[in-house]
Amino acid sequence: MTAGVDLYFFYFAVEVCMKRSFIRLLISLPLCASALAQTPMSTVPAVRLAHMLRGINASEWFAQVWDPKGYTREHFENWTTSADIALIKSHGFDYVRLSVNPQPFMDALSNQDGGAEYFSNLDRAIRMILDAGLAVDLDMHPDSDFKKRLSTDDSFVERFGDFWNTVARRYGNLSPDWLFFEILNEPEFTDPYRWYGVETKLAAAIRRGAPMHTILAPGARWDDDDDVTFLEPLQDPDVVYVFHFYESHTFTHQGATWGANYWRWLRGLEYPSSPENADHVATLVPDIKDRFPVVRYGQDHWGPARIEADIGLTADWAQEHHVALICNEFGVYRRYVDPRSRDAWLHDVRTILERHNIGWAMWDYSGSFGVVTKENGKTTVDQGVIAALGLK
Repeated sequence: MTAGVDLYFFYFAVEVCMKRSFIRLLISLPLCASALAQTPMSTVPAVRLAHMLRGINASEWFAQVWDPKGYTREHFENWTTSADIALIKSHGFDYVRLSVNPQPFMDALSNQDGGAEYFSNLDRAIRMILDAGLAVDLDMHPDSDFKKRLSTDDSFVERFGDFWNTVARRYGNLSPDWLFFEILNEPEFTDPYRWYGVETKLAAAIRRGAPMHTILAPGARWDDDDDVTFLEPLQDPDVVYVFHFYESHTFTHQGATWGANYWRWLRGLEYPSSPENADHVATLVPDIKDRFPVVRYGQDHWGPARIEADIGLTADWAQEHHVALICNEFGVYRRYVDPRSRDAWLHDVRTILERHNIGWAMWDYSGSFGVVTKENGKTTVDQGVIAALGLK
């Protein structure tokens, strides 16, 4: 009798547990479906990714224009020419990241011609690149004050979205295999949750104007590798996620007069790093507290393994979310760096990106990080950089 009762209660307990498990399963199904909906599988065609393997940034052409005359037709026609584009093509690059400052274009829309002159210059540049057999990453690249407004002003986000829609409709007739729309360069948002909302709205504005084109989406702040890994993928599956890589900035930005104040004092910092070289360079920095990152650069032993650790985590994020990823900025400020160290860093970053099947674009073509220098009308190619990039 006791055994029978015990068996009865045993089966009763099993049945209750099974029912509870089934109920929990039913409750969890919508949550599982929701989770799956939040991580859409990438639908970016392989042919498009193949056009974004080896790129170069065409800087200071339609953005970051330092000419006192500003954004003029003369500047647009002469800063980067068809000869420059042909040179880019001849060395084996397959796409150009074309940075555009949206502010003067948005201002020009209120002109009597509705911005026709401004847009005609951009039309010409895009057509010149495409005709050379190069793809175009059309990158919105505003100044910091523009991005600051986006981070606080919802009405300005709406206005920028309307502008993006205008641009997407204008170029939506061009082949989606060769033209890509990059939402915003280095958003500089301190609140990544705010950036996710803004990016979602801007992506939707682009998609309304260009339903077939691939969108490039950055992370918040400076679009570093850790910024993109914080980002939740957008609900749009036709998106490639982008990040920039300049680690360690202590090496790549030595001598630069922007960013961290101590950079301006640095000269001759080597890569791979060594404690002896870093300790010597640290003595050039007047303020002792600013010597810490320099000394740490030497102690951290920056080399291929250290770079692999950072880029590998970013690649893991992309694989986990089933999304495509490219690094469309990396480079070294050239003024005070030893060329051999610069070439070694470029080589290591480039080969590690390729090992993870991540396309790349070096910063930049003819600026202060450039693959070429221009002087007295003559363009000189840095063959060490070309070799480091694995190009011809």
